[in-house]
Amino acid sequence: MGERRMKSISKNVPLVIATVVLGVIVGTSSLLLSILLDLSEKYFLNFEESNRIPVDIFVGPGHRFISVFVGSAIAAIVWYYLQKNYRPVGISKAITGKTMPLVKTLIHVVTQIFYVGTGNSIGRELAPREAGAAIAQKWERHFANNRYLKLDPEDQKMLIACAAGAGFSGVYIAPITGAVFAIELLYKKVNARVVAVSLTMSVIATLIGSIVKGYKPYYLVGSKNFPSLRILPIVIILAPLLGIMGAYFKLGVKKASAHRAVTKNVLYQLPLMGIITGIVAAFYPQIMGNGRGLAQLAMSTTTINKNVILALLFGFIAKAAVTLLSIKSGAYGGILTPSISLGAVIGVFLGMLYVQIMPGVTITQCAVLGAAYFLTASQQAPLMAMFMLFEVCHLNFTAFIPLALGVALSIAVSRWVNARLAK
Repeated sequence: MGERRMKSISKNVPLVIATVVLGVIVGTSSLLLSILLDLSEKYFLNFEESNRIPVDIFVGPGHRFISVFVGSAIAAIVWYYLQKNYRPVGISKAITGKTMPLVKTLIHVVTQIFYVGTGNSIGRELAPREAGAAIAQKWERHFANNRYLKLDPEDQKMLIACAAGAGFSGVYIAPITGAVFAIELLYKKVNARVVAVSLTMSVIATLIGSIVKGYKPYYLVGSKNFPSLRILPIVIILAPLLGIMGAYFKLGVKKASAHRAVTKNVLYQLPLMGIITGIVAAFYPQIMGNGRGLAQLAMSTTTINKNVILALLFGFIAKAAVTLLSIKSGAYGGILTPSISLGAVIGVFLGMLYVQIMPGVTITQCAVLGAAYFLTASQQAPLMAMFMLFEVCHLNFTAFIPLALGVALSIAVSRWVNARLAK
């Protein structure tokens, strides 16, 4: 009995130490990335991002164009020279043992944040996840021969996944989302051990990340009381539709990534994409960045008129096209927040009709639900999508039923679509 206890202690102590220490280190890396984003926006756009002003609407069209173009040109040069003898290693491959070179990965991560900060269209959430995974892998290999800190192979895989989720948590101040992301999308196993490690690391990273970001909601959504019964009909309509649309967007991302410019092509394709994005941004600033501007525009919609409809329709088409073309042109980044913006717009369109026949439901609530359902399908992660909207919008418990039912319908329909597309 005593021998068994000693073995358990010797196995758990290295994991406990790694969880706490890496939570602090990864949280600090997320904090620094948040600061880098703020500095990029400040010096290139003279802009301080907030939930009330998510994109720069105050500088002139020419200023926005120059920022986007210069940012894309600099990123193109960095990615070109970085990829001469290196290809960015995905987190999933790192979990299976492929090396993420720490310095090169961090350069790649910083470039992603800079690219978004100058106004180019891609998600910013991949960077902190990759930084977290690379740091965790470096820790594991540095202490591989240390009798006190050595981890067994399965714990090594788990730690990389959890560190990636913690990186996300530290940027978006969303500890549950980060933990669920690690479990649902990366590690893909659920037990008490991984839940404890992922939650602990994500909470620590969140506490550190909040030093800069605080605990303010990422999106402002007005009324947070969801009338469960009255909103269910729109859930049943909206969720399958966005399950289909999200599946096709996921396919688009897959194809764009498969044909991404990585050699000399990136030196002209990405700056050219910067010109295109800059032209759009000159008169439609909501196209810029990770999609927060378009999502907040949708979630702030309270009136129905032709101008609003046209503005959102253009935003949807432009954001989807520019994001996919940016990936194809050589950019790296996430698609979580772009997915939220696209889903929110569709939620508004159906919500405009629904609120006419169902009083008590708001257009904003339909936008929030649309964001969650589209995110579910594009990421194939219903729990992550549900908790992300909970946390970044600071929703209350009344949102649980429409969110839970909708993400279930969305994932079911999207998987059916994916199966048909795979044939």
